[in-house]
Amino acid sequence: MSEDSAVTRTPGEGGRFLRWVFLHLAGPAEGVQGAVQGGSAEAREAWKRDLAERKRYTREQRERKRTAPEADRRS
Repeated sequence: MSEDSAVTRTPGEGGRFLRWVFLHLAGPAEGVQGAVQGGSAEAREAWKRDLAERKRYTREQRERKRTAPEADRRS
């Protein structure tokens, strides 16, 4: 047997058993609307709003942390 015919697998791909389980028990998500694309448009918009809100909150926290030592020095 030559090295060319050897099947290369990524570390975590599993063996024959896991491949069989996935193909026969889990299977592809064919009947689910938007499974590959990432859900509905409403869900994507809600995710974007949530992300923007989290970024805003993080900016505010950073600003508070930055101004706290200045306020302590003034006291």
